[in-house]
Amino acid sequence: MKVKLEIDPDNQESVVIIKANKITPEIERLYHKLQDESSHPDQITGIRDNKAYYLDLNQILFFETADKQVMAHTTDHSYAVKYKLYELENLLGGQFMRVSKSTILNLDQIYALTRSISNCQIQFHESYKTVYVSRRYYRDLRNKLDERRTN
Repeated sequence: MKVKLEIDPDNQESVVIIKANKITPEIERLYHKLQDESSHPDQITGIRDNKAYYLDLNQILFFETADKQVMAHTTDHSYAVKYKLYELENLLGGQFMRVSKSTILNLDQIYALTRSISNCQIQFHESYKTVYVSRRYYRDLRNKLDERRTN
């Protein structure tokens, strides 16, 4: 596959065009990845101590519901967000995945998986925080992690 970049100062808007003689799994994966990148925000607003913080999505470890409030967790703090989990699922890109009824995690922040008979525990880079994956979501999580590793 060739990759070509053309810079034109007269362009008002950037456009990405994929030219192929047929749709292959590689082309389809590339197309979906570009779609995900272009339609999702880079930041989300979180509230802590009556202050609004603009959180980079790459720094968020996971989102979870607690007492009817959705919280965004980073390595050091947690922030209230104005979205419900199902809204976040639609808003966030492919780096996030629901892993239980009350949790969406950032796949890029996973450090380790510990599997037991009843559940799976997720540990994150440079954080003491952990999340549990329900049995219902475990297989999808493993498949998504394997798919990301092979790309």
